[in-house]
Amino acid sequence: MASVDGRTKWVYFFGAGQTEGRADMKNLLGGKGANLAEMANLGIEVPPGFTITTEACNEFYRRGKRWPEGLEEQVKENLRKLEQAMGRRFGDPANPLLVSVRSGARVSMPGMMDTVLNLGLNDVTVQGLARQSNNERFAYDSYRRFIQMYGDVVLGVPRHLFEERLDAKKKARGVTEDPQLSAQDLRELVEEFKGIVRQQKGQAFPEDPWEQLRGAIDAVFNSWNNPRAIKYREIHHIPGDWGTAVNVQAMVFGNMGEDSGTGVAFTRNPSTGVKEFYGEILINAQGEDVVAGIRTPLPVAVLKEKMPHVYAQLEEINKRLEAAYRDMLDIEFTVQQGKLYMLQCRVGKRTAMAAVRIAVEMAQEGLIDRQTAVLRVAPEQIDQLLHPTIDPSARVEAVAKGLPASPGAAVGQLAFFADDAERMADEGKKVVLIRAETSPEDIGGMYKAQGILTSRGGMTSHAAVVARGMGKPCVVGCGALDIDEKRKIVRVNGRELREGDWITIDGSTGNVYVGQVPLVQPELSGYFATLLEWADEFRALGVRANADTPTDARTARQFGAQGIGLCRTEHMFFGEGRIIPMREMILSDTKEERERALAKLLPLQRGDFYEIFKEMLGHPVVIRLLDPPLHEFLPKEPGAVAEVAREMGVTPEVIESRSRALAEANPMLGLRGCRLGIVYPEIYEMQTRAIFEAACRVAKEGHEIEPEVMIPLVGTPGELAFLKERCQKVAEQVMAEQGVRLPYRIGTMIEVPRAALVADEIAREAQFFSFGTNDLTQMTLGFSRDDVGKYVPTYVEMGLLKADPFQTLDVEGVGQLVKMGVERGKQANPDLVVGICGEHGGDPASVWFFHEAGLDYVSCSPYRVPVARLAAAQANLSKPRAGGKARAVEAHAAD
Repeated sequence: MASVDGRTKWVYFFGAGQTEGRADMKNLLGGKGANLAEMANLGIEVPPGFTITTEACNEFYRRGKRWPEGLEEQVKENLRKLEQAMGRRFGDPANPLLVSVRSGARVSMPGMMDTVLNLGLNDVTVQGLARQSNNERFAYDSYRRFIQMYGDVVLGVPRHLFEERLDAKKKARGVTEDPQLSAQDLRELVEEFKGIVRQQKGQAFPEDPWEQLRGAIDAVFNSWNNPRAIKYREIHHIPGDWGTAVNVQAMVFGNMGEDSGTGVAFTRNPSTGVKEFYGEILINAQGEDVVAGIRTPLPVAVLKEKMPHVYAQLEEINKRLEAAYRDMLDIEFTVQQGKLYMLQCRVGKRTAMAAVRIAVEMAQEGLIDRQTAVLRVAPEQIDQLLHPTIDPSARVEAVAKGLPASPGAAVGQLAFFADDAERMADEGKKVVLIRAETSPEDIGGMYKAQGILTSRGGMTSHAAVVARGMGKPCVVGCGALDIDEKRKIVRVNGRELREGDWITIDGSTGNVYVGQVPLVQPELSGYFATLLEWADEFRALGVRANADTPTDARTARQFGAQGIGLCRTEHMFFGEGRIIPMREMILSDTKEERERALAKLLPLQRGDFYEIFKEMLGHPVVIRLLDPPLHEFLPKEPGAVAEVAREMGVTPEVIESRSRALAEANPMLGLRGCRLGIVYPEIYEMQTRAIFEAACRVAKEGHEIEPEVMIPLVGTPGELAFLKERCQKVAEQVMAEQGVRLPYRIGTMIEVPRAALVADEIAREAQFFSFGTNDLTQMTLGFSRDDVGKYVPTYVEMGLLKADPFQTLDVEGVGQLVKMGVERGKQANPDLVVGICGEHGGDPASVWFFHEAGLDYVSCSPYRVPVARLAAAQANLSKPRAGGKARAVEAHAAD
């Protein structure tokens, strides 16, 4: 904690030539406070004020929600400095100083915490404000806003009570917009609002400005732990002990007439990344009107005509801020009677499309280097670019059009409330959340929804900003929607839709469609391809894909996979014309019968492998021999049993009897993996023959091919040695028959904990290891991966687990087995190639661990390949391995 004259410093002043903070003090001053200080240091006009530190917030909670010692004295001291800077006094009847009180965490949490504007108004100071501004309507508009915000945020009076009274007043006066109400109307509203407070709280609205300020500061501290903020932190993995700063700033007013206004803008387009000044403004309004989406704003370009000098200032400030921060910024500003004030700047939230374009273009412009560009885009975020879009061949007509707030298409069933969206999503349904406008309380439903649709609000409304941050398709300001939330009905273009009805939204165009519109998958091109090419320059890990079909292999190559790290052969047996001979093999009583059935499967498998090899020419393909228990291939339902019996010419009793014989109490730990190959070696021999016959055909066609045969579920060196010998024998036979000599590898999947413990012994028999982290996690934790949904979410919520261990690797447990396996394996066999093919191969946090653990490659689903490529580059840039760049070159050569 900082200290001055032996006392802890809780408060930092900014503006008016007395700034005490800097941009690099975000941990202490929060993002908002640090950036206000930085703008003041840059000479940009900001209303002066002071920031109460995040440390004060944490101390507030440690002391049982009491202010830390010295805070009150420092707040009053800085309030006096602010009075001097502004030439006004807090609570002065003739010349009152009004302030805003805003939260400001280290990272942006839009709308999650609380704000109070126009603080310092009461029945006396409002008259002073009216005389000072010569605008009675403005003064009472500010007062009614203050009572409404303070009543909601500090006193806990339901906001809708104020909104309903405001709507009733407009209806009574025959007007539709707030600015159409007269000064007399607003005076009446002030008294009505104070009456609501008395009725709800049993006490008068506080008139003492100091009491108001204390209450607002407490409210901001308390809002750090409100339900929506906690939910937001859980979603974005923000630590709960960071706390929030509080910013107390002199008010400037955008609601003083047609020469005033308030706006939110971006130095570049946050949806597309195009280099253009992009934003919105409301004339004669205050900031909450824009952010809350209560009124639909105008493009900021209207200032070119209405206030050209202000627009020119904004453009110049944008350039200065981008040059200083070297990033796309989100700015808030107010124009008070033609004078521009900057209220905030922060690194702007953006879609994945925009993030990639901005990073690449800024590097091309020389603002940042390529390494920074690669580090600038979150791997989790680019998953958005792999989301589907509307099929251009689909012949559908939009029923409505709104503003395209966050790109990508979403298809789902309508949910009218966030709670309903969460419930429906938890039931396995795809949901589109539809609201008049969203509020911070909707965060849970927004997170669970496929997409978000609102009838009000602009491109900087709560729905738009949060959706972009989450990567959710979003359409806002769709005025054609007539939403009846009570009855859960929306009317649009002569149609009536209810909860559960299907709808499609296109966040790239703003179009809304009734029903389920077909979607198409994205491609890797343009800025995205450029960024990933740069990422490949900096990573040490190879990236392969898990692919079982030629189509999957093709997709993987298109996304930059350097080979296949896992081809699961069992998936091939369920296709048309395959399941019957597979069942014949399983139901056979003798080896001869099994071999006859396997002979029918041989050409089918050979064809599959040939097509996959052709898709991956010049790249390694790891093929895992049969892994699951045999009973998985047999029918379970009586009707299906009877049908299979007819197809095979046996009685249902034969199939039922064989199923009973194969049944196991714990099949995941039963006759599967290498145990199948040991008990029935003819299965693995057939598969090995299919692999090498296909590989020899590819080689005869003039292509290089290096198949890798993976033996699953090995726990002892003897298991691997037994099966390796048989696989080698078949491979040599096939190559002799075909007159072809191929390089090949035989290795194993490390998925049994014992295999990691004796990895040095197993490595003497293996040419490669591939960690199967799905089973390794299951066996290490003793969690059934098929049943974890019943309890793991509770564990994560309670803090018993940091994350779902089947999504993000359990580094302390499973991770130690991986490290041990790598170290012992490579020590015994320096030429050993080590990879990972579990689902964790596409999880960015897990990829960082695999990089540090010294693996040679990760393998993941095709659509996670770009994510893994970027995560691997960032891991190496942030923490290079020994000989980092050399290792990267070696990995590329190997893959």
